[in-house]
Amino acid sequence: MAFIDANAVNVALPSIQRDLQASTAALQWVVEGYSLFLSALILIGGSLGDSFGRRRIFVTGIAIFACASLACAASQSILELDVARAIQGIGGALATPGSLSLISANFSGAERGRAIGTWSGFAAITAALGPLLGGWLAQEASWRDVFLINIPLALFVVIASALRVPESRNETADRSVDVAGASLATLGLGALTFGLIRLQERASDFTGIASALGGVALLLAFLAWERRAKEPMVHLSVFRNVTFSGANAYTFLLYAALGGSLFFVPFDLQNVQGYSPTAAGAAMLPFIIIMFALSRWSGGLVGSIGARIPLVAGAIVAGIGFLAYARAGIGGPYWTTFFPAAVVLGFGGALFVAPLTTTVMGAIGTEHAGIASGINNAVSRIAGLLAIAALGIVLSAAFYRDFDRRIAALHVSSGTRATLARERGALATGKRLVSLDERDRTRVNALIGSSYTTGFVSVMLASAALSFLSALIAALTIPSAPIRPPA
Repeated sequence: MAFIDANAVNVALPSIQRDLQASTAALQWVVEGYSLFLSALILIGGSLGDSFGRRRIFVTGIAIFACASLACAASQSILELDVARAIQGIGGALATPGSLSLISANFSGAERGRAIGTWSGFAAITAALGPLLGGWLAQEASWRDVFLINIPLALFVVIASALRVPESRNETADRSVDVAGASLATLGLGALTFGLIRLQERASDFTGIASALGGVALLLAFLAWERRAKEPMVHLSVFRNVTFSGANAYTFLLYAALGGSLFFVPFDLQNVQGYSPTAAGAAMLPFIIIMFALSRWSGGLVGSIGARIPLVAGAIVAGIGFLAYARAGIGGPYWTTFFPAAVVLGFGGALFVAPLTTTVMGAIGTEHAGIASGINNAVSRIAGLLAIAALGIVLSAAFYRDFDRRIAALHVSSGTRATLARERGALATGKRLVSLDERDRTRVNALIGSSYTTGFVSVMLASAALSFLSALIAALTIPSAPIRPPA
């Protein structure tokens, strides 16, 4: 459910925008609302399972996720959809940590390895099918069906859990929950994200600046609280380990590049290049297939040559992949534009995903493996959350600068200018306008597509820079000696 949803919804966003007449900012919250609560509460979800029962919290999360999915499908406005997606994120934060913790609690030895392998296999399959399924449903049925497919899956999971999964908990775990930490993290990330999205349309927006600064202040307060909390969400002491800190800095930068940039690809493919939703979903398959097919091989490299080489090489190759996306242009055939970019990015991902996990898990010892995994998971999700908003500023700044300069030189009717002013909030997604005066429509829509491409190039160049910076961090902080995964 989680992997399908994460990949399918992005491809359906242009269809959602057209159906609900959403602005660029409101559309971003379809992804950001979900990511906000998932990333801020996922550590709490794991600790709740340990304390109150892993199956109970897992099933509760699944139920919330399913009910929120139903609300998403029934949404009649973009605001309703954004709220439902936020609730979905809460359900995901309860359910996601529980899936692997239930495996760890109920299997041991070789059986545990096979169970985790099965889990990984299903994750790979659904991650690959998600974009294609989301695109096909948006094209042939409705974007609402992307959310409705969660309902039968959820029913199966709840019934199977009740009948076949025994309850387990950590009997020595403290039942206290870091409510203050969770509240500060959620409010801080939410305020910062809101501020960054507000600043996309106008860099001098007072509300946006105040919200972003307030978010930073709340996050600093969160760190101060975690230092003295009895049972903190995040044990900050683990960051004294240079390798662990370096691996998480690497994670933040590289997953910011990935999560932030790939959010904008479906808009370029559908709104600018003219791909159907199904074709747009299929366009990302090379990236996903290569990454998952080769991750097992790259994970084995850590035991022979260490993690530094694959992490540095993976980040550099990923950066080259982003540069390839920047060169795609408009109107070229898929096989010479987006296909090679997806292939190169896939090879980059294959090189760094498994070695990064092994590095994080091995950096601070087996006894803290759960804490290490949880923190790194949260870091990767927070990176994507903030990057979509921050790279949205990069794209919108380049878009509006190019568009405003070029539209001023065009002689268009007063009706066209009124329509452009009314639709300005949605222009930065490359959305083609059909309500323009007929004599202006072709020229203006071509200009919108060209300006979006200018912004898209800026995003990909920024993502490449983040990738190359993460390679430098890996070179400076990750040891070159082989790392053995914790038993």
